[in-house]
Amino acid sequence: MVRSLWTAATGMIAQQTNIDTIANNLANVNTQGYKTHVNEFKTLLYQTLQTKTTSANGEEKPIGAQVGLGVRSSAVTTIFKGGNLMASESDTDFAIDGKGFFALRGEDGSIYYTRNGNFHFTLADNGGNMLANSDGLPVLNSAGEPIILNSSYILPDVSVNTNGELCYPDEKKNPQPIGITIGLFQFNNPNGLEKLADTLYAVSDASGEAINEATSNLVEKSKVIQKYLEGSNVQVVDEMVSMIVAQRAYELNSKAITTSDEMLQQANNLKR
Repeated sequence: MVRSLWTAATGMIAQQTNIDTIANNLANVNTQGYKTHVNEFKTLLYQTLQTKTTSANGEEKPIGAQVGLGVRSSAVTTIFKGGNLMASESDTDFAIDGKGFFALRGEDGSIYYTRNGNFHFTLADNGGNMLANSDGLPVLNSAGEPIILNSSYILPDVSVNTNGELCYPDEKKNPQPIGITIGLFQFNNPNGLEKLADTLYAVSDASGEAINEATSNLVEKSKVIQKYLEGSNVQVVDEMVSMIVAQRAYELNSKAITTSDEMLQQANNLKR
């Protein structure tokens, strides 16, 4: 009976983690660049009650008896499926069509990656105009340096083509590349990225080093779409169904604890 109490308790704990993951998905349904998280489970150890043996009559018992000791959350994986593209009025909003990530330089000097292309120009330390995210972190170009334009550029006239190249009109008003490209990076294992706040990701041993699309021919190049933002890929209907399933599983485990407790009470009453 004590084993059943522990097993059901592990199920309740695992389902609580599952509900936490679903709630986080629903809370970020309107967050640009957010990717759905999915909770994964694995069984705990098994206790052997009986091994393969023979009965008193010499009959073989080819199958033993093992009882599982519960479940636990093994991982929270990220679904990197692209979200819906939403039109924007801002010239510095960008969406990625492909598997790439934008790169940002954090305040600690480390490089972080994101799919949220909600950027804007801000004043740089040298007096130029620097492309940055809403928190002021500089967006990096294909060479890993901040994108800074000097004051000679009229910012509303700056455009970005699908290759991520910043363009400026020539004498004939035709946009021409100015030699700066928004950096796009991919990973061999995006699920290995360390998840941070503000839809940022950090490189880890599991993800592998970032692959620069501008210098690598091993990956399919992504496209940059100006005046669009990538929405969350959370499917509300799927999350609500998953929440109902998790709630039912939680209730079943709590019922198992109640039943085990009643059976223990009946066993204790036998001596009276």
